[in-house]
Amino acid sequence: MTTYSQTRNATPARTNVRTVPRKKINLQKWAVYLFMVLASLASVVPFIWMLITSLKTQAESIQIPLQMLPSHPGFAAYGRILHEIPFTGFYLNSILSTFFTVTLQMIIATMAAYSFARLHFRGRNLVFVLCISILMVPGQAFLIPQFLVVQKLGLLNTLTGLILPGIFSIYATFLLRQFFMAVPKEMEEAALMDGYNHFTIFWRIMLPLIRPGIVACIIINGLWSWNNLMWPLIVNTSSNKLTLPVGLASLSSRAGEEYPMLMAGALMAIIPMLMLFILFQRYFIQGIASSGVKG
Repeated sequence: MTTYSQTRNATPARTNVRTVPRKKINLQKWAVYLFMVLASLASVVPFIWMLITSLKTQAESIQIPLQMLPSHPGFAAYGRILHEIPFTGFYLNSILSTFFTVTLQMIIATMAAYSFARLHFRGRNLVFVLCISILMVPGQAFLIPQFLVVQKLGLLNTLTGLILPGIFSIYATFLLRQFFMAVPKEMEEAALMDGYNHFTIFWRIMLPLIRPGIVACIIINGLWSWNNLMWPLIVNTSSNKLTLPVGLASLSSRAGEEYPMLMAGALMAIIPMLMLFILFQRYFIQGIASSGVKG
């Protein structure tokens, strides 16, 4: 029988766990910090350069060797872009098209995602796979059919023709379906036992629970719609129906590019999306981080 003194004097068994030197841990930490700083600079420097260039004159913007800072900073480029082109009209068209496109996308995508995630009907998985297969087709392949449909409907040079082809987003449907499937089924079963129908469950219970996913889809699809150049360039030829990307692209087609005006217009164009991300970044990051919780 083992005595207390024998147990106390017993030598502990050696473990095979290797301890990482503290110096190596600190080196790895500083390497991560350095990478994050470089990545942040790579993201921020273009915006800083846009701001600096917008304050220069045309001669300073094309000067060789490159002049980093303007000798006499001014806001002349901002005044010119507001008066020489219908910039305010472009801004309004972009706001309206983005708002209605994203709003209709969210209405359709949330209902479709709830149906694919929670409702049981024949051929559900087959229909979902067919919808997902659209993501494998390049978007340029749909341009000609969409243009022909819009032309037959008489919607060329209208905001309706600009908005209509983009109201269904299979990416948003797929992302929101993942959020709906992550909600415990017991909550839905309890609501059904209390007498709620599926629409009430969808509107009052499910949508508040997947708010981060909805915000993430709004930001992603809003950014895509705001920056869309190809479709507005095809469907609209009237200058009073152009959006910001097309209007800014028209500046590049002038004889001699006005770089301060381009940078001033681009800087003003990113303000709405930048403010949207700053206001809802917590929901956006949470939505992206938890989008693949359950498949």
